[in-house]
Amino acid sequence: MTRIVRWGILGTGRIARDFAQGLRATPDAVLAAVGSRSDDSAQAFAAQFEIPRAFGSYEALVACPDVDIVYIATPHPMHAANALLALRAGKAVLCEKPFAMNRREAGEIVALARAKNLFLMEAMWTRFMPALAEVRRVIASGEIGTVTQLHADFGFSATPDPAHRVNDPALGGGALLDLGIYPLSIACALLGRVEAVQAQAIMGETGVDLTTAFTMRHAGGTLSVCSCSLRAHAPGELVVSGTRGSVRMHRMFHMAERVTVALQDGSTRTLETPWLGNGYTHEAIEAGRCLREGLLEHPAMTHDDTLAIMGLLDAIRGQIDLRYPSD
Repeated sequence: MTRIVRWGILGTGRIARDFAQGLRATPDAVLAAVGSRSDDSAQAFAAQFEIPRAFGSYEALVACPDVDIVYIATPHPMHAANALLALRAGKAVLCEKPFAMNRREAGEIVALARAKNLFLMEAMWTRFMPALAEVRRVIASGEIGTVTQLHADFGFSATPDPAHRVNDPALGGGALLDLGIYPLSIACALLGRVEAVQAQAIMGETGVDLTTAFTMRHAGGTLSVCSCSLRAHAPGELVVSGTRGSVRMHRMFHMAERVTVALQDGSTRTLETPWLGNGYTHEAIEAGRCLREGLLEHPAMTHDDTLAIMGLLDAIRGQIDLRYPSD
């Protein structure tokens, strides 16, 4: 394909705006089109971000010949249908997390992308941030010794309004899918395959989880301890510990700008990890690179990675009795 990657955004909510802002700082990328369920919303979004084409339906967006890849930015329960729509139209897809509502839906999306030889990736932007790359380098260097455990948390005080998206099971509400997927995904990225998971949760009146904690035993003989909450303003940090020390990613899920290495001898050092744009730029760069190179998946966020994560989310939901209409 040509060097310039032409993006279409499906959806016009907050996450769509964040991604559109990130594309402004992405080299060799243009935001060519936006699609919404209403023409007014599409036109307003296009005016804000100076997008040449605006469509009042998702079908029109994915049919646009000026779009190479579609970013799915709709609410959780719509991801599967929207991703399938784009793939059937022959478009590459970057789908916002959670990739789908469950492992079954995720499997259908991956199967179609593979059958049509189209690029597909879950938009787990934290996997592409410079801070995580630095954590990987520290671990690989052996500086903190043999890694034995990981701790990660993500939480904030969300609105208790039962009609709000985060508390509505019909919209995939709850801490796990909105927030817990981040520490879960990063734990899998750093420690590898999960052999066992155990979870506990505090459930809300609407039937979604307000706070969830889970531990995972990984195949390499390591443990990860993760938590998420819609009722606690948590530090949002990642700490990977080994036999000689630890490496900490500060503000892991809010565009981490530094990591700190603390060793057993008492010494510490802090490494700056600046990011481009608003953080979403890095995943857009990588998706564009895959398209130019003809890759069907990204080696740092493979289809199998996504399917394994969706399977773990299903297992955790089964343990805490968190159910959605899509189940």
